[in-house]
Amino acid sequence: MTTKHLTLITSSRDEPHGAHGTRELMFDDIEPLDFTLPPALEAHEPPEERGIGRDGVRLMVSRGAEPLVSHHRFAAIVDALDPGDLLVINTSGTLNAALDAIRADGTPLEVHVSTHLPGDIWTLELRQPGPDGTLPFRDGRAGEVIRLPDSATATLLAPYATDRAALPAEGGVRLWLATLALPSPLNDYLTHYGFPIRYGYVPRRWPGDYYQTVYATEMGSAEMPSAGRAFTPELITRLIARGVQIAPLLLHTGVSSLEDHEPPYEEYYRVPLATAHAVNAVHAAHRRVVAVGTTVVRALETVTDEEGTTHPGEGWTPLVITPTRGVRAAQGLLTGLHEPRASHLAMLEAIAGRAHVKAAYAEALRQKYLWHEFGDLHLLLP
Repeated sequence: MTTKHLTLITSSRDEPHGAHGTRELMFDDIEPLDFTLPPALEAHEPPEERGIGRDGVRLMVSRGAEPLVSHHRFAAIVDALDPGDLLVINTSGTLNAALDAIRADGTPLEVHVSTHLPGDIWTLELRQPGPDGTLPFRDGRAGEVIRLPDSATATLLAPYATDRAALPAEGGVRLWLATLALPSPLNDYLTHYGFPIRYGYVPRRWPGDYYQTVYATEMGSAEMPSAGRAFTPELITRLIARGVQIAPLLLHTGVSSLEDHEPPYEEYYRVPLATAHAVNAVHAAHRRVVAVGTTVVRALETVTDEEGTTHPGEGWTPLVITPTRGVRAAQGLLTGLHEPRASHLAMLEAIAGRAHVKAAYAEALRQKYLWHEFGDLHLLLP
């Protein structure tokens, strides 16, 4: 049986709140949080294809430092939240961000369109198709023109890096700064020729509708902000009727396949004034702010100052949440179950503590929860 081992990595440097520039990241090794993840616990298809609704996936609720863990169907989240709590959601929609591509020498590739930067520059990931999914492709060259469907092209400009000194001296990179030449507007082009990004644990392509949350309002994510996938309009109505507040923000996710265990890179976010006011009002009322997804935590923490006041803001955030830095805006988190060595696990520790995360993940394994974007969900509460 194939196994995976998880090592949790935390940062020793803090990013000042509101800073939107790049920075050097220093990482310290800590005692690894090791567990074996059987391939049978990887969700291979959407829950609808397993015969259950979106809100029929499982929900593990873990509370307190110990923690106290309980198991439910997702629809029971209504009972786990209290009147006056605030759910903050990410309304970014998921693009068909993967494209079939060909190099000049005829090598087939898959291009993942990631983040739109100022100056109409894009970050792209190059991957090479294989029998068990795709693998990073590291032999791209600056100036190379890659052919895309319908005579479109992607021109590689330079390797992407927040710190040029950290680029490998040899062996190549998989993330590039690039320009796109398309025959139609991006969203139209991707709708027609693209398909959702998927990895080896999802063996077939699924329609783009499976990768959208019901509350998406603005297309822009390379990969689905999947923590909110299980919400349905009926469930949202029940939450509002219970007195749970809901406030939106936007963070367009980039590609998440950080095989080299890189820290997350810059992503575009927008926190509206009304959402910032709602977060501050909930704190003042001594209620809980529950982030729906790690993307929401990243956006909120970018605009929350050291005194815990959340401000409106917009830009590109490079912020990495670690236990050393801590979390100031959210008291709870709804999230999926994260992969080995994922930087998101440091964020979970920052919110709930190491003992909480370690015990909850052990329980998820015992109870055979499913991992990844089509899997089950975990609600961490204080």
